[in-house]
Amino acid sequence: MASSVNPQTLAEDIAQLTTQLASLKAQGADAPAIEETKKRLGELKKAQAALGGGKDKDKDAKKKERLLLKTAKGTRDYGPGEMFCREHIERIVKDVFTSYGGSALDTPVFERKDVLTGKYGEDSKLIYDLMDQGGEQLALRYDHTVPLARYLAMGGAAVQGKIWQVGKVYRRDNPVMSKGRMREFLQADFDIAGAWDPMIPDAEIVGLLCTILRRLDVGEFTIKINHRKILDGIFEVCGVPAEKIRTISSAVDKLDKSPWADVKKEMTEEKGLDPAVADKIGEYVKHKGGPSLLDQLKADEKLMANASAKSGIEEMTILFTLLAAYDIVDKISFDMSLARGLDYYTGLIYEAVVAASAPPGFGTNALASSSAPVTDESSVTPAPKKKAKKPKADGVDGEEEETDESTVGVGSIAAGGRYDNLVGAFAAAAAGDGKKAPAGLPCIGVSIGMDRIFAILWPRWQERGMRSKETMVYVMAAGDGLLEERVRLVQELRDAGIKTDFLAKRKPKLPAQFAAGEKDEAPFAIILGGEELAQGLVTIKEQRWELVDGKKAKIQSADQGTKMRRDELIAWIKGTETFKGWASGRLI
Repeated sequence: MASSVNPQTLAEDIAQLTTQLASLKAQGADAPAIEETKKRLGELKKAQAALGGGKDKDKDAKKKERLLLKTAKGTRDYGPGEMFCREHIERIVKDVFTSYGGSALDTPVFERKDVLTGKYGEDSKLIYDLMDQGGEQLALRYDHTVPLARYLAMGGAAVQGKIWQVGKVYRRDNPVMSKGRMREFLQADFDIAGAWDPMIPDAEIVGLLCTILRRLDVGEFTIKINHRKILDGIFEVCGVPAEKIRTISSAVDKLDKSPWADVKKEMTEEKGLDPAVADKIGEYVKHKGGPSLLDQLKADEKLMANASAKSGIEEMTILFTLLAAYDIVDKISFDMSLARGLDYYTGLIYEAVVAASAPPGFGTNALASSSAPVTDESSVTPAPKKKAKKPKADGVDGEEEETDESTVGVGSIAAGGRYDNLVGAFAAAAAGDGKKAPAGLPCIGVSIGMDRIFAILWPRWQERGMRSKETMVYVMAAGDGLLEERVRLVQELRDAGIKTDFLAKRKPKLPAQFAAGEKDEAPFAIILGGEELAQGLVTIKEQRWELVDGKKAKIQSADQGTKMRRDELIAWIKGTETFKGWASGRLI
């Protein structure tokens, strides 16, 4: 039947439908109308492909060989200006890590698959499976915590101390690129391993996180905290079967982005929980507050009769005393709805949020610490919508649904908790049946989402007129080019720790050199001249920028620069406010 179709007519129909589809999209037509047009267009293209498209087959074959230049889904490139901002963030984080006594660790970007499986609860489906690679079943690491626990277990669990890692991790999730939610992303982890007195390492981690967020200037932030023992105790008191506790905990953890009705529906209809039990849970998880919330929980006789809840409440009492010593209680929200879905948490759990963390229009203020009933659905937006799947040209539906970026927040920018059993579980699994496993190693850690922080800071970085490069000095020459003299001075400045560059031309014109220095936003231009060099002099000109209509622009000046002795040049530059404040990243 396909052979009776006129290729020319088919091509015209495809062109007409393509124009119609573009028009529907531009007019904001209903999704069903758009999808129907897409479907018809796909069918026509399949018919055209079966006919050879009515074009020369060799030409079609050549088209198919063309390389599609794009990054893989959920990944992206970062240009030089963006990387300067990212490296600024990373420097601050690493500086705080070392200030708090941490030592660096690096683990492989992929692990044996059996090391990763069974550690992430419902999120295990997001692990990137590498299948059989040289006789091993491998997978890309999902986080830094499990590889660290594997490393500690291999060392006989004898390590005590503070360890940090910064590196990329991978999750096969639906990405929201503008919010820093990707499939490949950078995480910075700080962990404290060892048996210490109760809650001291926990308070130290929370203190470290507050220090980092203040130094990064992310704006107003809140550290939401809860305790797995309290949460498990609540589930037990409310009547959640033991085998459902982890899955119900995962549902509760969605209250920061979904209304109570949706969470309750997931618990009851999807996970089989009794609606009456769900309502009891709702009465507990609606509470937020500070140390006073502990008094409220202590007055709950049923809760205090539960051993798990009682232990958690006692530990939280110690924690708030220590947080007061760190002077950060004002940054803390004791949030009973915080659950953290990962299976390996055993004690304190926490996450850092900012105003941009919540979905746009979501009624629950990410920074609020007051109690609010979770049953109030009038002030919350629906759960994030997902765009329709994109059908492939051959009609095969191979792409995952895409999330509508306008309905999604950045999410938490850092999170973590205590995981006292993970290292011991690895040691026990390695010992095998019938053998005594080495003692476990208590641990607590935090993971900082560097890409989510970048998503928040990058627009502000641009608005504030921050630098995009490290070059401080650009060496130029008037007249004959003076290539060797330029190179000697450039090397002298670099040896003195001053970041310097020059134009790689033998006899460049001065305007071209100034243009290159301005492109690099170098605040100092040093100009060499034959006569001045003979007298031991150089000319230095300071260059400044300003924001004009939100964009950086060089301030034009009639100043021709200042002559100074070459042997005084380095000391003069190091004495300037520009040099002293260079680490801030500011240009304007």
